[in-house]
Amino acid sequence: MRNRLLQCALALLLLVGQAWTAAAASIDVSVEIPDIDIAEYHRPYVAVWLENDARQPVAHLALWLEQEKWHRDLRAWWRRGGSALRLPVDGVSGATRRPGHYRVTTTLELEQGSRYVLNVEAVREVGGRELLRIPFVWRGATFNGSAEGVDELGAVTLIVKEEPTP
Repeated sequence: MRNRLLQCALALLLLVGQAWTAAAASIDVSVEIPDIDIAEYHRPYVAVWLENDARQPVAHLALWLEQEKWHRDLRAWWRRGGSALRLPVDGVSGATRRPGHYRVTTTLELEQGSRYVLNVEAVREVGGRELLRIPFVWRGATFNGSAEGVDELGAVTLIVKEEPTP
């Protein structure tokens, strides 16, 4: 009886360990900032971050800003951890971007079987605000997702794939 209990406990620990194993994932995000033909155009502030299913930030991937007093205008990002972030962040924060297509790439440890959401938020002074969300479950296989903006963002694509182990 005791051996049987030990075997069951060991099997359960192995199953739990497999369910919670982290794997290196390559994250590739493409963000389009559309060309908006208006008289008073300002480049948008843009935040790109990954959060878990509890809406807690996992990683800040890109932050294109200027004056610190406007950071709060990225409302979703600010509430989801941006207010606690000490700027500048090397390799993440930088100047605003002109209209065009931009890529953000990184490698992160993601828990297999866990749910995540890629968030891309843009806001412009004397302009609009837009938040695109791409949810996914990390299963260790390649994931392709996309979202299409209406005003402040164009096409946003996400590719997540397992990083080869050396």
